[in-house]
Amino acid sequence: MPQLTKSAELFEKAKKFIPGGVNSPVRAFKSVGGTPVYMAKGSGAYLTDVDGNTYLDYVGSWGPFILGSMHPRITAALEYTLKNIGTSFGTPIEMEIEIAELLCKIVPSLEMVRMVNSGTEATMSAVRLARGYTGRDKIIKFEGCYHGHGDSFLIKAGSGALTLGAPDSPGVTKGTAMDTLNATYNDIDSVKLLVNENKGQIAAIIIEPVAGNTGVIPAKPGFLAALRELCDQEGIVLIFDEVMCGFRVALGGAQSLYGVTPDLTTMGKIIGGGLPVGAFGGKREIMERVAPLGDVYQAGTLSGNPLALTAGLETLKILIDENPYPELERKAVILEAGFSDNLKKLGLNYVQNRVGSMSCLFFTETPVVDYTTAVTADTKKHGKYFHSMLDQGIYLAPSQFEAMFISFMHTDEDLEKTIKANYNALVASGK
Repeated sequence: MPQLTKSAELFEKAKKFIPGGVNSPVRAFKSVGGTPVYMAKGSGAYLTDVDGNTYLDYVGSWGPFILGSMHPRITAALEYTLKNIGTSFGTPIEMEIEIAELLCKIVPSLEMVRMVNSGTEATMSAVRLARGYTGRDKIIKFEGCYHGHGDSFLIKAGSGALTLGAPDSPGVTKGTAMDTLNATYNDIDSVKLLVNENKGQIAAIIIEPVAGNTGVIPAKPGFLAALRELCDQEGIVLIFDEVMCGFRVALGGAQSLYGVTPDLTTMGKIIGGGLPVGAFGGKREIMERVAPLGDVYQAGTLSGNPLALTAGLETLKILIDENPYPELERKAVILEAGFSDNLKKLGLNYVQNRVGSMSCLFFTETPVVDYTTAVTADTKKHGKYFHSMLDQGIYLAPSQFEAMFISFMHTDEDLEKTIKANYNALVASGK
């Protein structure tokens, strides 16, 4: 069991100056109990905490580190930019054009793109743009899908909101809540019902094509295509939130994997290579409504800053040059099969969901296809499982409702260690 003496001391100090002691709620370990682990260093597939304990990292900064932490090419590119270019100018730079052109080349839906600083900014901006483009006010999202902490999205949200058991946040006005309609993930009839009840009022449907904030829930075959058809029929802007799954499940995102092209796409995480970044883009006709070309306002002081663009560009170039996706899939299959064997040996029928290098082990025997089925998971057992894995040097997301991310840097030996730890943790969590 790792000693977390310094982590505990830092957490007590942090609570005096930072709400809850953390700068993002799920980091507080509230749903699993115990003391948050303060990390001192990341390298490849490993993390080292302030007490000197080392862990295999399956959080990967919540998704960006598909190539592992401190990749030498990305680190070298950042060092060059820091020494020879600078951190920010508040002016246009050539690098902005390079990353925009590359994104438009590899993501099917993109004809134009605007860089921002976070996934939340990207989704907020995309929804505003859809409203401005259509002249309508209401949006449809899906229960359990998380699109950042914008007011429009904190209605039956996932991620930290679901983890903390408070999906609806005070501070969201009644008017905003009334304009956000919740459908059931993977249930096209629930979407059609809302559209029919609000005829001509729906500006956008926003969805994670691979839901990653209620655990991992893939879209059922035909569901995304049915959404595309419905949006075409009703003049609704279809937005894919690929902040998490973009470039993670495939180079062109889930839209390339499933062959369904949205009108707008939001991105983040991997396109920043571990630095703060976001982007939204899509059809030229819609994107031309963004200021200063159009009348839908969006701005950002640090948008397109050289450091974030450098890390993002180098990450994308490596993904193109080296194509790690077949190897990521091979590793993900090994881990999934190992976990399945452990469950079988122990007579457990817990659910595993996986798309590419994103996966989740749900502590429920109910097939997980939406929010309602996800929350049947036994979070107390998961908490015991989490701490047993942590004790064995495996760092997972401290929530039942988050994804497990495999990186290219995880070795077969790392996977074997993880599978053995999984068996022990399943036993420790109680059958």
